[in-house]
Amino acid sequence: MKIIILGAGQVGGTLAEHLASEANDITVVDTDGDRLRDLGDRLDIRTVQGRGSLPTVLRQAGADDADMLVAVTNSDETNMVACQVAYSLFHTPTKIARVRESAYLTREELFDNDHIPVDVLISPEQVVTNYIKRLIEHPGSLQVIDFAEGKAQLVAVKAYYGGPLVGQQLRQIRAHMPNVDTRVAAIFRRDRPITPQGDTVIEADDEVFFIAAKKDIRAVMGELRRIDETNKRVVIAGGGQIGERLAEAIESRYQVKIIEMNPARCRYLSDTLESTVVLQGSASDRDLMLEENIADADIFLALTNDDEANIMSSLLAKRLGSRKVMTIINNPAYVDLVQGGEIDIAISPQLATIGTLLAHVRRGDIVSVHSLRRGAAEAIEAVAHGDSKSSKVVGKAIEDISLPPGTTIGAIIRDEEVLIAHDDTVIESGDHVILFVVDKKHIRDVEKLFHVGLSFF
Repeated sequence: MKIIILGAGQVGGTLAEHLASEANDITVVDTDGDRLRDLGDRLDIRTVQGRGSLPTVLRQAGADDADMLVAVTNSDETNMVACQVAYSLFHTPTKIARVRESAYLTREELFDNDHIPVDVLISPEQVVTNYIKRLIEHPGSLQVIDFAEGKAQLVAVKAYYGGPLVGQQLRQIRAHMPNVDTRVAAIFRRDRPITPQGDTVIEADDEVFFIAAKKDIRAVMGELRRIDETNKRVVIAGGGQIGERLAEAIESRYQVKIIEMNPARCRYLSDTLESTVVLQGSASDRDLMLEENIADADIFLALTNDDEANIMSSLLAKRLGSRKVMTIINNPAYVDLVQGGEIDIAISPQLATIGTLLAHVRRGDIVSVHSLRRGAAEAIEAVAHGDSKSSKVVGKAIEDISLPPGTTIGAIIRDEEVLIAHDDTVIESGDHVILFVVDKKHIRDVEKLFHVGLSFF
C-alpha cells in the first residue's frame, strides 16, 4: 500500500515505523529537515521536506497514485486542508486527519465530500480520555481494551503473591470459575512473551492478559490478584483538553479535583464542569498537596503536556500517600523507565492513537488494532467474511486454522454473544475474531487470513 504521512512528530514517526516494517511504500512529509533525516536513517522510507498542505509538496510525495493520506501534523487546519487538496486534485481514496480542537469535532456535518473530505477523524485527546476512563473503572488493571463496542474486554493485570491462581496451571481457571469462561491470551514474564498453554504456570509478577465478556471481567481479576477497592477520589494534575474531558466524563460517579496553574483556564473549568473542584496551583507544590489531602486520593493522574512535571508531581503524590498514580508520558524513552516503580501506569498518547490509526490502514476487514505492553505485541479485532470456499477461516475449527507463529485467537463475538475461543470453536461469517500477535512481522499474514476470494492466494 502506498501511504503518505504528513507530520514526522511522535505520532507520525511511530506510525511510519509500524508500517515500514510491514512492507508498505511510505513517504513522510514534514517542514523539519532534522526530523526527516533521523527517520530516513532509521527506516526504509522516502522523506519530503515542505508544507504538507501544498499541492506541489503532495505531488512530490507521490500523491498522484497514493492509496492513503494520513495527516497528523500539529495543526488541525493543515491536516484538513491537506485532505481537501488530496481529494480535489489527486482523488486520494482514503484520507485520515488528526483533529484536536473540539469545536471542529462537534460539527460532524463539516466532514464529508461536499465540505471537508476527511474519511476518518482521529482525536488523540478523546482516545486517551477513553483509555484512562477504562483504567479508572477497573481498579488493579494495567491496560483495558474494548472489543465489539464493549461486549468483550481484554484486561492486563499483574499477578501478585497470594493470588488464587499464582503457582497453578492455566487449566485450573475453569475449575476455580466453572460458570465464567475466559482465556489468557498472553503472558509477559520479565519482559519476555510466553505463549499460554494449559500447563503454563502463572508466577508472581507476571503480566497476564486475559479476555472475557465485560460482565465477567471483575470475577477473573479476582482470581489473579487481590481486587483493589473501588475508586472514589480522583485528583487530576493539568486542566488541559484531556484533563477537562476526563473530569467531564467521570465527575458524576467520582469525587474529582483538578489542579491547574493557569488562572484563566481555572475560571473556564469552574464555569464548564458541574461538580469538579478546580484548584489553582502546581501539583509539585508539597504544601498544596498536603492541604488537599492527597493521601486520601484513590488515583492521582498527571495529565499536563510536560513529561518532567508529570513525573515529579506523580512521585510526590505517591510519596505523600496516593494509592495509585498514573502519568501521561509523551517521550517513549521515558515510559519503560518510570512504569512499575513509584508510578503505577505510564500512558503513552502516541501508542493509544497509533492503534486507532492502524485499524484504518490494515488490509482486510480489521475493526481495531491495539498495542500491548507499549508496542511489544498487538491485539486485533477482525471480521470474518465469505464461506468455506472463499475464506481461510470461515467454516473451520480454530485448531484447523493455520495461524502465523506467536498468534492466538482469544475470543469470537457472534451477534450479542461472546464466545471464548476453544480448539473446537468453528468460525462463522460475520464473527468478530479477536487475535493476539506477539511477533509483529506476522501482521500481514494475519490480514491475509481475513481476505475473501482469490486475492489471498
